[in-house]
Amino acid sequence: MNPFKVFVTQEIPSSGIELLKKHAEVIVGKKGIVLPRDKFIRKAKPCQAILSMMPDKIDGELMDALPNLKIVANYAVGYDNIDAKAAAERRIYVSNTPGVLAETTADLAWALLMAAARRVVEGDKITRAGKWGDWRADFLLGQDIHHATLGIIGMGGIGNEVAKRATGFSMKVLYHNRKRNREAEKLYGARYVDMETLLKESDFVSLNCPLTPETRGLMNAAAFKLMKPTAILVNTARGPVVDQKALYQALKTHQITAAGLDVYEKEPLPLTDSLHKLDNVVLSPHVGSASVLTRSRMSLMAAENILAVLKGRKPLNWVNPF
Repeated sequence: MNPFKVFVTQEIPSSGIELLKKHAEVIVGKKGIVLPRDKFIRKAKPCQAILSMMPDKIDGELMDALPNLKIVANYAVGYDNIDAKAAAERRIYVSNTPGVLAETTADLAWALLMAAARRVVEGDKITRAGKWGDWRADFLLGQDIHHATLGIIGMGGIGNEVAKRATGFSMKVLYHNRKRNREAEKLYGARYVDMETLLKESDFVSLNCPLTPETRGLMNAAAFKLMKPTAILVNTARGPVVDQKALYQALKTHQITAAGLDVYEKEPLPLTDSLHKLDNVVLSPHVGSASVLTRSRMSLMAAENILAVLKGRKPLNWVNPF
């Protein structure tokens, strides 16, 4: 009988589950079900490890109800759903899944950017509805991507991959980050600038920063006023980085041209601020890392982080040092 127990809060690709089962008893929650706190505690109480999803809110109070807990391994690169400081105070490891999803998320950022720039969703609706009439010179005019200026806010792993893809479009790349990324400057010709310069000069702004107290509401009404009227915003980071009501007003009044969003202030939907009623916004349901291969790799990485701790080692992707 395995001495360890692991609670995986929802079904994930089998790669990580099968690895965990070789070393521990594994309890797996149901797909798409976020448990209320009392049921969560009952499931997790006997466990030394939790493999958590983004909707799972894990704070100090919850940790105090789980006396055996040694690690919370988040199935994501972001971990704002976990109170990492409270975990460190209790000497509970928190880990994430960095790197493995950077390219896949960057691919989606570019899908949103291109769809918004060339009005792909609008064109799809018109074509499906049979409303495609005679050719007109002004029909569905979009924005050029090639040779335009791309501003990246957050030049970590995902931001770096977004910049890499910009070179194929001969774009000028600006970026703002907590610290300079010399490698991106060397490889992609990216130029470090302050936020005001980035917003004023960019044709496209891609948000790739973590959600922190400093970045919450970063893109607000004042920020949108700085942007070009032809500019397009792309967000594959976290929803609360953007003041969604301010974005709605900026799009509705054409203060900016368009947006492509994968994340929202409140998830899942409905969008109570009527963003979904606007034609100049492309919406996807938080699927930045949703490729078959990447999600499988994330599953394996989260499992490896757990097994490291159960075997008395530090997790490979430890985010709350103590």
